[in-house]
Amino acid sequence: MNKDTFVIGVDYGSDSVRSVLVDAKNGHELASSVFYYPRWQQGLFCDAPQNQFRQHPLDYIDGLEKTIKDCLAKAGGNCAASVKAISVDTTGSTPVAVDESGTPLALLPGFENNPHAMFVLWKDHTGIKEASEINEHATKFDINYLQYVGGIYSSEWFWAKLLRTLRTDEAVRKAMYSWVEHCDWIPFLLTGGKHASDIKRGRCSAGHKALWSAEFGGLPPDEFFSSLDPLLKGITSRLFKDTYTSDVSAGNLSKEWAERLGLSTDVVVGVGAFDAHMGAVGGQIEPYHLSKVMGTSTCDILVAPAVDLEGKLIKGICGQVDGSVIPGMLGMEAGQSAFGDTYAWFRKLLEWPLGDILLESKVIDAATAKLLRDEVSGKIIPELSRQAALLPIDENEVAVDWFNGRRTPDANQELKGAITGLGLGSDAPRVFKALVESTCFGAKKIVDRFISEGVPVKGIIGVGGVARKSPYIMQMMADVLNMPIRIHSQEQTCAMGATMFAATAAGIYPTVEDAMAAMGGGFDVEYFPDKATQEIYNRRYQQYNSLGNFIEQQTAKH
Repeated sequence: MNKDTFVIGVDYGSDSVRSVLVDAKNGHELASSVFYYPRWQQGLFCDAPQNQFRQHPLDYIDGLEKTIKDCLAKAGGNCAASVKAISVDTTGSTPVAVDESGTPLALLPGFENNPHAMFVLWKDHTGIKEASEINEHATKFDINYLQYVGGIYSSEWFWAKLLRTLRTDEAVRKAMYSWVEHCDWIPFLLTGGKHASDIKRGRCSAGHKALWSAEFGGLPPDEFFSSLDPLLKGITSRLFKDTYTSDVSAGNLSKEWAERLGLSTDVVVGVGAFDAHMGAVGGQIEPYHLSKVMGTSTCDILVAPAVDLEGKLIKGICGQVDGSVIPGMLGMEAGQSAFGDTYAWFRKLLEWPLGDILLESKVIDAATAKLLRDEVSGKIIPELSRQAALLPIDENEVAVDWFNGRRTPDANQELKGAITGLGLGSDAPRVFKALVESTCFGAKKIVDRFISEGVPVKGIIGVGGVARKSPYIMQMMADVLNMPIRIHSQEQTCAMGATMFAATAAGIYPTVEDAMAAMGGGFDVEYFPDKATQEIYNRRYQQYNSLGNFIEQQTAKH
């Protein structure tokens, strides 16, 4: 590469979208830009008590245009002429109903404010009943269509959300032609696709969430779905059979989007994937090292040569799919449904007087009250971490981290979080410490499951906001797991992973591994386990498991 060769990675998170403009020669970040979804910030189309979380496609489209244009403006000069490719990652499973042209229904007249016509965010659990029905239904067939998703289907995933939507909204049901993941729709949008059948479905989303498998010849047959509910009859014919790994091109930038962004129609658009899968690549994943992408939830990714695990089925994880992370390797996914969200819940609990009482104060003016609220809010978690680190390890309070259900091991989104051992001395730092422990114990359950299923875990790679910003949490996790944790130097690993896939899709590098080697930023922090804590944490881990078993038994009774 003698000339400037730039690539763009676009990372759609739960709250915002971030784009990065990167020099493909060395991974140097030239510019980045973030856009917070305005409708999401207002809480529109969501109903948290009902586990309904929806996002409007206009938030995605506005953010896509604004962040890319902002990156190009910040980099200056004629950098747009050197952009060769764009790749996109998104949260998932975050699907949407589209018409025959591939347009999300929320962009059509009459559906603009209908939450069922919008993207169903990954953490939307309105399909719990439907997921349970899928799991029971799958036992009736000679072929186990759940064998490559850990044996349990989740309400966070593609089919449960589709069936729930079809049952809930007749207008959407009649207008819908197909059902599309967010990570597949954005490349289709950028390349100017005209028909839903032209959408290139990524191996990542199809294999981990939609029951696609090469061994099945694609999706399970129509009979599997139509016998579950007649509303699903014929739907597989309007979905897909083939899938694509993210190192290949989905097409070139359309004339419309080239003009909107100020780029060339020669720009290659890569096939999309989920954020954690591209984040694992951005974090320079290695075989048998568990990449923990830690944000609002965690997504834990492990890759291994496919030949090593041939014929082995890993129970209770979120899928094992050849090529879903790195082509030629088996990608395995696990995770926790609430990680940073657990800490955010506790922060909001403590913040309640700041929003509901302070802003009505007659002692200080509204502007000062708002500034005070914002200042205190930003200091709560850092100060709780500082105070919790001073406490003895062996405290009374024990928590379970299922505040948004359990993703793995053994998905069950009906489960709830809990805190026990409370007393009159249980102050905020002690409760926070118990919550942090619970998330670390949840991580240990995942590691233990891989090991018990015959998949070694040689080390942990930490990526994401929590990994980089919370030494207290990372040290505790290293202690609980009794493993070193390397923290990747790149703050935006998901977006950086997208740039590596973009560079590969454009032919700048022959393989994803080559792109990782050339563009990766390496690791800048490593946490080592404190052997003196092992006995105490092992004992508290047993308390965590006992409390979890009790909650699971009580949930089953109801």
